[in-house]
Amino acid sequence: MYQNGYKNLQFSLSGIRFWLGLFAVVWLLSAVGLGWLVKSFLFLLGLLLITPILAFLGFRWWLKRNLVEDQCPVCEFTSAGLNGFELRCPSCGEPLKVEKGRFLRLTPPGTVDIEAVEVPVKQIEDA
Repeated sequence: MYQNGYKNLQFSLSGIRFWLGLFAVVWLLSAVGLGWLVKSFLFLLGLLLITPILAFLGFRWWLKRNLVEDQCPVCEFTSAGLNGFELRCPSCGEPLKVEKGRFLRLTPPGTVDIEAVEVPVKQIEDA
């Protein structure tokens, strides 16, 4: 004969005891006329479940509107940044600002951009 049979049965019913107790409390509150309390609790529970989903969808929408992927105007390395923020190019270290969906160089006023051109050297022979 198995001696621990009753203990196993009692252990497996412990989970049901919680749900029966919860059901009894809800039924008692609704019978007394405190249904508004139960409805408020269920509303708050639903709100706690819906809020993270709405926050995630709102963040994705905001990120889609503000995330910019463009090339660095100096080294043409493609990277990402947020509209209105300043960053440094991960490749060349140039300070950049993201405006209107483009990367712009942050340069002091009066700076002139030039491009260096390599000029081939020719030897002049003495005649």
